Amino acid sequence: MQSPRERSEVRPRAGWMVMGKRGRPSALDVWRVLAVFLSLFPVVSLQCKILRCNSEFRASTSKEEFCTALRAYNTCVRRTARTCRGDLAYHSAQHGIEDLMSQHNCSKEGPTSQPRVRTPLPPPPPPILPDSQERSDGPEVCHYERSLSRNTAPPNYTHCGFFGDPHLRTFGDDFQTCEVEGAWPLIHNKYLSVQVTNTPVVPGSSTTATSKLTIIFKNFQECVEQKMYHAETDELPAAFADGSKNGGERNGANTLRVVEKVPGQHVEIQARYIGTTIVVRQVGRYLTFAVRMPEEVANSVEEGDNHDLYLCLNGCPVNQRIDLRNFRARTAEAQVAGRTRSGVAVAGFTYQTAKARCKERLPVEDLYFQSCVFDLLNSGDINFTMAAYYAFEDVKMLHSNSKRYHIFEKDAFMRNAAQRGKDLFSVFLIDLLAVLLWIECCTGHL
Repeated sequence: MQSPRERSEVRPRAGWMVMGKRGRPSALDVWRVLAVFLSLFPVVSLQCKILRCNSEFRASTSKEEFCTALRAYNTCVRRTARTCRGDLAYHSAQHGIEDLMSQHNCSKEGPTSQPRVRTPLPPPPPPILPDSQERSDGPEVCHYERSLSRNTAPPNYTHCGFFGDPHLRTFGDDFQTCEVEGAWPLIHNKYLSVQVTNTPVVPGSSTTATSKLTIIFKNFQECVEQKMYHAETDELPAAFADGSKNGGERNGANTLRVVEKVPGQHVEIQARYIGTTIVVRQVGRYLTFAVRMPEEVANSVEEGDNHDLYLCLNGCPVNQRIDLRNFRARTAEAQVAGRTRSGVAVAGFTYQTAKARCKERLPVEDLYFQSCVFDLLNSGDINFTMAAYYAFEDVKMLHSNSKRYHIFEKDAFMRNAAQRGKDLFSVFLIDLLAVLLWIECCTGHL
């Protein structure tokens, strides 16, 4: 994020005494002086519009050339002459304008700025039309919820997110930090496939982030043709790989479309025929991914397909996971030597300064906050702060349960402990079964 543009400002010493070579008051200085007069003389005629002139000048000087804004201010004040005579704020403004014009050698003749009290809202985006010819949204089978039986319960929607160094929130709301360098499948089912490619943030480092993303939407009845969306660093297209923005030439083509939210930074893919919304962003040099999908679609794995490595469904392999608790313990030792887990010198962040920076965007110390701290310490790249922030914003937009937006470390620990318990119990049952078979076998021989 770029820091706000700094502006030098010479403060006046008293009243209107800003004349001379040293002083050039900002709009804020002028406004402060006028505010003093208004606070001393609050009883202003209801017909006097001097306050409107003041606010217009204050707004315009932040954008317009000073003399231009000052002439507009003077014009506005002169228009209030009949209703504001005898009003001290009006006369103060008059004298102040004269002083400022003299001080800045502004001529009374010349262009004036238009009032800009408030920035108008941008016009709504134009409707997205089909690529070839205007057509209806297609049959009901191309609208996921409308295609369900009336007696069917409303679908349960689930969410998966992948961002940063990298961090994964699975369809089951498990939150994991992983290594997973190279190409990995996030989703693979009957309707679509998603694959990410993670590359080292620093050459030779185990700190990785997503630099490529490929999504394939498969043929679906009379709704959409197969489409591929491919994004990589500095290339976040507003269309599918074939240049189209919808599902092709079929009747339900408009139930799949690419919508560009912010050019080069934020794209949304809407697949209404499967009730799915995908958000892809570029934050800094790397990509983030988030999806909202019905559970039925998420779990529609092809028969006989080995889906153990689909990250959104089952999480990262155990040997690829990073324990944030252990990381913090190691960080305390590494900070003494000024090194991260990869042996690369920390780029300007201690644990405390990383926490402070992440707190600016993520006030709740959940796992999105912890992942932000982790990424700053490992990469030194401030853009990872925004990656965690937008990942959480996408959760608020896509997750169906507001009570589960935040995931805390204790929740993840309990989930992992429960999973370990299940694994141990499974091992115990297998061992018990082996013992029983061995006893039966031995008894049979006797």
